[in-house]
Amino acid sequence: MSEWQDMIVGDRMAVDSEFSRQVDSSQFSRQEWGLIMTAAAFEIERPDDADAAELVADTSRLPTVMPELERMSEMGPMGGQPGGGGGGGLLSSIVESLGLGGGSGAEEIDQDRLAAAESMVGAYAEELQGHLEAEGRWAEVRAAAAAETDPE
Repeated sequence: MSEWQDMIVGDRMAVDSEFSRQVDSSQFSRQEWGLIMTAAAFEIERPDDADAAELVADTSRLPTVMPELERMSEMGPMGGQPGGGGGGGLLSSIVESLGLGGGSGAEEIDQDRLAAAESMVGAYAEELQGHLEAEGRWAEVRAAAAAETDPE
């Protein structure tokens, strides 16, 4: 993790709490949202330009977690199969999603859910930047990000 990302850990926790309302009103469970956020990365574009700097979400890894997201939505409470059947559960699903199990790995991705996840991660990035600005921390975070990208 970079220095600027380390600087905003507390801010992310605050935004996570605020953003929970949006998660609750979305098509994703909190567990699914947690998985989505593990695949999302954040970067600051043009950090040395105070007017143009923007916190953006890199969602390029989201397609890799979408098969597991689908399995999570099909599972019953407590990670079991719907109706109480045994089918390996969450651990087996994770192993398969990493390409270590017997799954084909070529599963169809629900493009609508992927788009919804990308949109929510983008909204989270906007809310996080807004939080940093409101707390007077945006300039400091931008400066740290700019220092990391400076080749000197």
